[in-house]
Order: sequence, then C-alpha cells, then structure tokens
Amino acid sequence: MERLRQARSVDRMRPARRDLLRLGGLLIPALAAPAVLTGCGTSPASSAGNILRVAQAGDPKTMDPHKQGDMTSMNALINMFDTLTMRGMDNLLQPRLALSWTARGSATWRFTLRPGVTFHNGEPCDAAAVKFSIERVLDPATKSPIVELRYVKGVSVVDPLTVDVHTSVHDPILPDKLSLFGGVIVPPRHLALVGDAGFAEHPVGTGPFTFVRWQRDHELRMRAFPGHWQGRPRVDELVFSPQPNPSSSLAALQSGQVDLVAGLTPDAAQQLEGYGGVRLDGYTGIRTSYLSLNTLENGPLKDRRVRRALNHAVDVPLLIKAVLGGKATEVPAMIPRGAFGFDPSVTPFTRSVDTARRLLAEAGYPHGFSTSLTASNVDSNIAEAISGLLSRAGVHARVKLLDPGTYADRLTSDDHGALGPMYLAASTVWTLDGESMLQSNVRSDRRQSRWHNKDADRLIDIEELSEDPAERKRAFADLQRLIQREAPFVPLYQIDNIYARNNRPRWKPGSAGVLAMQSAEISR
Repeated sequence: MERLRQARSVDRMRPARRDLLRLGGLLIPALAAPAVLTGCGTSPASSAGNILRVAQAGDPKTMDPHKQGDMTSMNALINMFDTLTMRGMDNLLQPRLALSWTARGSATWRFTLRPGVTFHNGEPCDAAAVKFSIERVLDPATKSPIVELRYVKGVSVVDPLTVDVHTSVHDPILPDKLSLFGGVIVPPRHLALVGDAGFAEHPVGTGPFTFVRWQRDHELRMRAFPGHWQGRPRVDELVFSPQPNPSSSLAALQSGQVDLVAGLTPDAAQQLEGYGGVRLDGYTGIRTSYLSLNTLENGPLKDRRVRRALNHAVDVPLLIKAVLGGKATEVPAMIPRGAFGFDPSVTPFTRSVDTARRLLAEAGYPHGFSTSLTASNVDSNIAEAISGLLSRAGVHARVKLLDPGTYADRLTSDDHGALGPMYLAASTVWTLDGESMLQSNVRSDRRQSRWHNKDADRLIDIEELSEDPAERKRAFADLQRLIQREAPFVPLYQIDNIYARNNRPRWKPGSAGVLAMQSAEISR
C-alpha cells in the first residue's frame, strides 16, 4: 500500500502545478498520471545478472549507421560502432579511433589512427576502412541522410594508419563532425561479403558491445566485446527497448523491466517525483528548441513585423516555468550556451503582449490572424502552450500533431512548406558548435531553409569555412544579431537531459545526452 500512499501525496501537490499552468492566461492540459502503480503487494521484478536495460522513446530506424541521421538510432548504434573522434565528459574533443588530427593546408585534414583495433569479426580497422566508410556515406547509392560531410570530396590512404580527408573548401570543424554520425567506421570486407541488407541485419563494428539480436519495436540486445581497444565494458549485456509512452516506460522502471529511462520530458519527470524506487537525474543539456517560420510564401509571416510580434508574444520564461518545470534555459538567438559561437551580449526579446499587438497592427493585422503550428505529438504540451501564448496577442495557431515518423519525413523533405507556416523543431547541436544549429535551416540553398537573406548566406559561409576561430566567432555574433532583427525563427530554450533510474546503474552523460554506455556500471 506504500505506493498508493505515495501516489496520493503526489496528487496533493498537483493543484499548485495546475495553477501555475494558468499563469498569464496560459492553460495547458495536465498529463494523466503515469501508470506506474500496479496495486498493493506488487514487488518489482528482479534484474538478474550484470545486464543494463535502457529505455528511450523510440526504436532505431536501422542497424546500418550510415543510413540513419536521428539521435534515437545513434544512441543505440554508438555502443556497437566507434567514431574517429569523440566528446569527453568535459565536452572537449578527444581521440577515439583517431589518435591525432591536423589540418594540412586549407583543403586536407590528416588523421593518424589507433593501431591494433579490430572489428568484432577480426577484420582490421585501418586506413582502408576509414576511406571506405567516409566514401560510403558520400556515395549517392547509400542514400545517407547524414549532412555533416557536405564539404568532403574524397579520402586518400597515406599508410595503413594514416588517412587524408580532402575537402572542397576548408571545413574548420571536420574533426568535430567525425565524433558522431559522420565518423562511424564500418568493415569493408564484411560489407562486400554480406551486402547492405545483410549488414543491416547483423551489424559488425569496433564498438564496446557486439550485436546479438534486434526485435523491432521490442528490444535490441548487445553483448560486451572483450577485445575492445578501451577495455571490456563493465556490464555483460546492454539492452535497449523503445518506450514511446512515458507512463509505460516508468512502469517498466518500477517493475524492474528497465534500469534507466532516457529522454524524459519535464512533465513526466515531475509526475514521477516522490515515487519509491525511482531516482531522477538532471543534467544541463544542449538540445535546442525553436519555431521555424515560413517567410518564403505570401502571408503574414512574410512581414518582419509579424515575425517580431510572435517573438514578443511567446513568453519563453513562462513556458519554461509552467510547462518544463524550470528544466530548461532560454536561448536568445538560436545558438545555445555551451556551443562555440554563442554571444552572451545578445539578449532575448522582451516578452510583451502589448508590443506584439502593436506590431501586428502596424503590419495590417489589428485583429490578429489565424495560422497553424505543426509539431511531433511527443511535443504536444509545448505546442499547445505556445498556441495559448500566441492567442493572447490575437494569433490563433491551430496545433497540428504528427506521429514522429511522419514529422521527421516532412522535416527532412525538399518541400519547404511540408510542415506548414510554423513548426516546432529541435536540434541536438552534438558538435557543440553553432554551425550544427544553423547548417540546415539558414543558408538559402539548404533543405530546411525558409528564409532567404544574402547577409545570412555570407555569414554562414564565413563561419563554416574560415580558418580563423576569431573570424568565425564574429560571424556567429553577427548572425545572431541578424536573426534577432529579421526574426525568421522564434528561439525557445535548451532543455535539460533528464533520466529516471532505479538503484542499479551508475552512469553520467555528456551535454549532448548521447547514450554511450561503455562506462556504465551496475550495482549488485
């Protein structure tokens, strides 16, 4: 009965939260209590053995690391594959498969590889494997969604442990881009033997865990690789399971079916507070949310005054307090704190309904206007809250919710209007460089760009191509000021990484929140 008493205690705390959601006329439907309580006398299932079970919101799209570009897939695959570089716990770039790297002129990066590394099947991980892997990503036949290597034009083998990566122009953060998606190395001989389809069915990498089996929409099971160059992982088996419903994932946590739930929303985390056997861990994150506004089509959003009005109307501090439980930090102009290029002198818009209404009237919309706001259904609370804030200024944004798969397909399509006039999006910024935040949605020729501005294009070229870090930093600062002035986005916040766990796992993520579990331990 103890769990029921805890639940009643939590329920007594919820009226204050409901009152908070009504601040300033903001009314967001409260989530239903998670179904984590099964009844009196029920005890959690025991977790036998040195097995770590991790739940995240979705299932990987594929086991082929070169044919995915989403963090849910990468969270699992990073445990079976290694990258050339990596982010340490201090968020600094560190060696992984590459021991060192140097720029040799303006169009070549040289990487010296770690000796003695083998794939899980015994195949050597050498310069030929690096050349094959990078060029496989670039090959149109691969149909890779990975965009970070856009300036790479080829790779040459210098010797068995040295490769030169050649670019069409200087790419100052290429080593950073090779720390995750673009830097995964795969075995060329094995791929030649089994083909792409066979490789996706049974992936072979150099990572700390080897593939055991994948039951789509159920679980991905991996086993510790004793021959890993960094040493054997501290857990024997690693199991990933998709739990798209936070309530069910938390139920699995309390019953012992999972040990760690990743990617919790602040709502789900708040509702779990006070429940027995569950611990919440929060870390400052870098994943940044924003509204993209379609400035290319005729309508209200073509007018800068309207776009600035939306920025004044969306009270981001209230949104963070009322919906996110304070577990986020306001972002003034797209680039988050902690990323290279963030300019602390750029301050957020003042939040003022009166200012928003005045700007709308000046633009010819004294009574506001109607539009739509598209979002993934996992962000339904945020989208409804933003719609409520906009309505106070007379902008009636009907929320359109899509399942995550449909949303992702439309987001990455070539149709700039596929998600409507406004959509809610987020970027992980895993390179910890402002380029990752801006690369796909600012320059006029990029697939998610809905704002064409020659000054922005020029500044993007500088920050993406300059060899001088100080010049890049100035370009980022000018970009942030330009974004504030023209308002093609409504920057929102960078959200904390929130995890729920039982008493068994010991693990800490970096700011990007990647679920690399080699360092994780299990208490027994």
